Amino acid sequence: MNVLPSVNAALNATSTVLLLAGYAFIRRGNIAAHKRTMLAAFTTSTLFLICYLVYHFQVGSVRFQKTGAIRGIYLTILATHTCLAAAVPPLALITLSRALQQRFDRHRKIARWTLPIWLYVSVTGVVVYWMLYRM
Repeated sequence: MNVLPSVNAALNATSTVLLLAGYAFIRRGNIAAHKRTMLAAFTTSTLFLICYLVYHFQVGSVRFQKTGAIRGIYLTILATHTCLAAAVPPLALITLSRALQQRFDRHRKIARWTLPIWLYVSVTGVVVYWMLYRM
């Protein structure tokens, strides 16, 4: 069995933890820890995207085999995950760029959108993995 789906799930889970930690750090005013943690989350998500693309280039798409109501639930989660996942790279890049340029007023405005979307995508990425490969 190919190990990349498990690696992808671990990278998504790690991104989730880092995003939550980064948010907690900034809420406490620890800017240095927030910066390090959010850069780590960005790196982890970038590694995820690379591994995801490599895996799907090798194997193509993987169909969900279950039937009934669970199939509808899976497809709903997958659809929302996929649509929002397309938004994460540009949102993350813009948010990161504004922070690194020290344009914190503009950084905060977009981060209010980026964080919940990025978190949703990271969490549902693990859910999709679990449903597709472990259920």
